[in-house]
Amino acid sequence: VQLQASGGGLVQAGGSLRLSCAASGRFSRHNMGWFRQAPGKEREFVAAISMSGRRTYYADSVKGRFTISRDNAKNTVYLQMNGLSADDTAVYYCAATPETYYTGSQQVGNYDYWGQGTQVTVSS
Repeated sequence: VQLQASGGGLVQAGGSLRLSCAASGRFSRHNMGWFRQAPGKEREFVAAISMSGRRTYYADSVKGRFTISRDNAKNTVYLQMNGLSADDTAVYYCAATPETYYTGSQQVGNYDYWGQGTQVTVSS
């Protein structure tokens, strides 16, 4: 699976962005996650969605503000981000895992495939 993230940019605090991650390969057979990495910090889990899209998982820091979704017909996963703050500034990465008994892993090492990242900058 190859992943290509897009949709990042510069937005004012309180604004919204929608990230997209286009995939090639057997997209519908992979669970998908979004992670982010701010300068000087480790990569951290943001959100994840199961193969079917029926189960979603969120980090506490984004719950209620971000929504992950996927369109298996378009081989794309999305991250709708609302109520952005300066703390959300980071490079955002999409990732994929074919794990069978998936429970929304938040561990970077559990994902086999990664996109190149897209920069999100929130100005306060």
